[in-house]
Amino acid sequence: YTAGEIHDERVPGYREEPGVAPDSRTETFVAMRVWVDTWRWHGVPFYLRTGKRMARKRTQIVIRFRRPPVCLFESMGKCMIHSNTLEITLQPKEGFRLLFDIKEPGEPLNLRELPLDFEYREVFKELPDAYETLLLDVLVGDATLFVHADEVEAAWALYTPLLEVDLPIHPYPAGSWGPEAARRLIQRHDVDWWGDDT
Repeated sequence: YTAGEIHDERVPGYREEPGVAPDSRTETFVAMRVWVDTWRWHGVPFYLRTGKRMARKRTQIVIRFRRPPVCLFESMGKCMIHSNTLEITLQPKEGFRLLFDIKEPGEPLNLRELPLDFEYREVFKELPDAYETLLLDVLVGDATLFVHADEVEAAWALYTPLLEVDLPIHPYPAGSWGPEAARRLIQRHDVDWWGDDT
């Protein structure tokens, strides 16, 4: 990342950080499209992206469902159906949001994309810190939230080849959602979700 602004505060670029070489080629962002090679996920792309000094901290899973193969209201000259979207937020506002189309009452015929959502903090005021939960699980011997050795080996099998290839580095300003090349990767494959400041 290059110098930029986060929450109205100017921040230095990665190569300007203390202890970082001015010619460093250390990656601070990655975006990729991968597939799970099983019958269940055949043809379903997974887009992964992560980076440092982004617009804000967010850990989220977004599932875009396929559009239905028919257009309801096509006879009226309207095909306004969106793909339903499920957003599962792990941090910082734990919860979920399901976006789907609703027909507005009355005439003319209009569909509007509206959310059905839930946030833990609205119901459970005090949530323990993630590390508090993990430390308690260690003390009571609950391994539910810990990664199994098979998962670690699968992750290394996936990512090790990437570490051995000299990939291009695309700078992006701190406080943004990443480089323009990552946005183009996602848009090129007909995915319009990118992220925003909301």
